[in-house]
Amino acid sequence: MQPKDFPNIIFDLGGVILNLDYSRTISAFAQLGVRDFQSSYSQLLQTGLFDDYERGEITSQDFRDGIRKAFKIEVSDTQIDTAWNAMLLDLPNERLELLRELGKAKRIVLLSNTNEIHIRQFSKALSLEHGLSDLSGYFLKLYYSFEMGMRKPEQRIFQHVLDEQGFDPSETLFIDDSPQHIEGARKVGLHVYHLQVEKGETILDLF
Repeated sequence: MQPKDFPNIIFDLGGVILNLDYSRTISAFAQLGVRDFQSSYSQLLQTGLFDDYERGEITSQDFRDGIRKAFKIEVSDTQIDTAWNAMLLDLPNERLELLRELGKAKRIVLLSNTNEIHIRQFSKALSLEHGLSDLSGYFLKLYYSFEMGMRKPEQRIFQHVLDEQGFDPSETLFIDDSPQHIEGARKVGLHVYHLQVEKGETILDLF
């Protein structure tokens, strides 16, 4: 089956719908005195502090305090938030238009590993750039890891979405730009598509 043939589609957010640049956050933390941020956080691997925050197991203040302690830096909450949010880029309007069209014929949901600080910033940008408070008008449901207490690539998060939406995995496509998430989805029987963002591929190329 081609992507356009699936009746159910689960979309990732960062890198798939919203443009990201991890190097911007690495550079921003370097300016705060952190020289090896990428060894603790990257697209492919991250330490427990970031996992816990994405599962909502610690608060935003716990996260900021954890950053200060882990990297031995004395900086303000605002400086941490600004550096952490530096990776968040734009959301092209043509992707929203595609989602609106897909939503007319298919059942689509959003599944994102994210956190309170990022979602707060993302919501501000959505309002300024698109006049939207969130993306709920484009999806049946927005699934955010920090609200669910689980994160990709854990099999249970995919199973939760399938069960709640009543999706048959054999009829459902999962689209993500992180290979480890693709593998987690494949283990619960989902069809998968690894979006090659680093090669310039976008969801517009799929549909």
